[in-house]
Amino acid sequence: MLQINWNEYKEYRKYSNKEDKLQLAIDFMKSYYNMHSPLDVYEALACDDIGKMLLDKRDIIDAEGLETFMFKS
Repeated sequence: MLQINWNEYKEYRKYSNKEDKLQLAIDFMKSYYNMHSPLDVYEALACDDIGKMLLDKRDIIDAEGLETFMFKS
């Protein structure tokens, strides 16, 4: 199981101009962990307390919901 490095996320956030924290977390996962599958990104976020909070804030309950969010943004 992947443990998200939130310290690296904070560094990544410093150099991004995006305001949405979930979109920023998705971009971070793509860049830092080379994850591009919505299923992989969802599973990593859902297993992490902070990631779960980001998903819950937008009522995303599955990988399909995350995929819709990813392609809407």
